[in-house]
Amino acid sequence: MITTTKESSFLFWQKWLFYSSLFFAISGIAFALFGNNFLFQSYNKMLAEIFWRSSKFPSEADQFRTFIYAPLGGTMACCYTLLAFIARFPFKNKQRWARNAIIISFSVWALIDSGVCLYFGVYPQVYLINTFSIAIKALPIIFTWNHFSLQDQFSSSYSQP
Repeated sequence: MITTTKESSFLFWQKWLFYSSLFFAISGIAFALFGNNFLFQSYNKMLAEIFWRSSKFPSEADQFRTFIYAPLGGTMACCYTLLAFIARFPFKNKQRWARNAIIISFSVWALIDSGVCLYFGVYPQVYLINTFSIAIKALPIIFTWNHFSLQDQFSSSYSQP
């Protein structure tokens, strides 16, 4: 099969979305299991400084931090594993619902997460972590937008993964 430049571009962004989703899923697992290691120290320090005006969590809150990182990291792993599957199969098949599901679900996350962070003054979460995550997902959506035509929708709806 001869691949056009347009199709090569689409496949590049589809793979970007797939592999970056796997990276974020693995990061979620690491956060859940090892949230207090050196990789997350700057994040922990940021939260401690915002909420306790200290460079580390108080001992009374440290056990809660350890606990709460598990469901948070597990949720991250779940969402990004799901996104990887969507990117790998229906997105690759140019099914519009897959693109739209990514846009809607991550918009809901971004609005809730960023809104709560702004309310509590956790600004670095918004302008570093959320902005980075949104950009990583927005780039493939933007650069593949025209590949999801109505014509492609009907032809790819019934294709196998």
